[in-house]
Amino acid sequence: MINRWLAEKLKNDVGVSVASVLLPNSGKVDMTKWSVVACDQYTSEPGYWEDVSAFVGDSPSTLRLIFPEAFLETEDEESKEKRIKAIGEKMKEYLEAGLFEELKDTVILTERRFPSGRTRRGLILAVDLERYDYSAGSRSLIRATEGTILERLPPRIRIRENAPLELPHVMLLIDDRDETVIEPLFAQRERFPMVYDFDLMKNGGSVRGWAVSDEASVEMMYNALARLADREHFREKYNLSGNRDPLLFAVGDGNHSLATAKACWEKIKGSLAPAKRENHPARFALAEVVNLHDRDLVFEPIHRLLFNADAGKFTDGFCSYYNSMGCRAYQSLHKPADPPHGSHVIGYVSEDREGWLVVENPAGNLDVSTLQGYIDIFVKENPGTAVDYVHGSDVVERIGRRKGNIGFFLSPMDKNELFRTVILEGALPRKTFSMGEAHEKRFYLEARKIRL
Repeated sequence: MINRWLAEKLKNDVGVSVASVLLPNSGKVDMTKWSVVACDQYTSEPGYWEDVSAFVGDSPSTLRLIFPEAFLETEDEESKEKRIKAIGEKMKEYLEAGLFEELKDTVILTERRFPSGRTRRGLILAVDLERYDYSAGSRSLIRATEGTILERLPPRIRIRENAPLELPHVMLLIDDRDETVIEPLFAQRERFPMVYDFDLMKNGGSVRGWAVSDEASVEMMYNALARLADREHFREKYNLSGNRDPLLFAVGDGNHSLATAKACWEKIKGSLAPAKRENHPARFALAEVVNLHDRDLVFEPIHRLLFNADAGKFTDGFCSYYNSMGCRAYQSLHKPADPPHGSHVIGYVSEDREGWLVVENPAGNLDVSTLQGYIDIFVKENPGTAVDYVHGSDVVERIGRRKGNIGFFLSPMDKNELFRTVILEGALPRKTFSMGEAHEKRFYLEARKIRL
């Protein structure tokens, strides 16, 4: 148990709560069937989720506690409402059946191992939604790294607002180049109780977790986070002028889920007395914290797919638009060997053509902003066209070549530029980067009660 002083310092200084985590009882649950990948993966591949459902069968599983987004656009409103109701009922059923064990005053130290041999280390803890602001120009301690699409929140809110539990796929990044927060705990992992160790389904690798609950270890974590959040240290680290507010946690994955939690908390807190607001469970959201400088953390590009789109119309319009903006934009059947420095070169495929879109002297720094800027215009002008965001060039190649589709390949972002870019320029264009491919995303595992 941690003392009240430390709990208050965690909340007030670094926006963290370690009050409670729920884990499935491994004696009652097949952990491989329990844990499934984040709901916003494989959105163009409903067959993936159908395979998962067949594998899980009637076993307890987080699959029954989430809404895979592959079905958001294909199901009618009645089917969606039925699914959302079933999610809430299944959460209550699992709680009443005693499927969970509560770990109080505990941080979960976790290690994800991938089939490639890479690993990712993290800490599972809850963050204070009062310290998170996803609006443009935010200066909050916890910030979005990409633009938040408000239209994507309502279905998520409908799930969370009456749910007794949350299950996180949110991943937060800390810019801890000196490895002071997670790595010292990981070096001592053998002295912490192991709380899970199992293989994940569908080429997901495996995952291990240790419960960190002794006061000395939690205080060590707090001191390291507090230094990263210290205002003077922050200014010196990024060579900033003026009185800038520190950025401690940057949302790497799951921004819309965290924004949903924020929206639900804003609804709830208005009905609460001030004293009740301080530690209400809905004020916090569970997440995995990962060091940006973890040697095996890889930033992958998020590619684009267009559906029901004419490839010639898109590419001609793209070039016309950027030429009218004062750039030099053109199409090429072959990748340019030596384009001018700073040019954006974007590969694409469709049913009957492939090539590259080249924009010299672009207005933005990232090719994703150039492509997305025109995609937004094209979709608005062509209401029958839809866009999806996918991981893996193989998915772009396979789906992009289907009749009526276009697939676009984007380049990866340098992860070392993330924090400074967000601090100085604000949120990046939506879906700029991904921390690994789809099967490497966070799997649902831990839970937390969010209702009294």
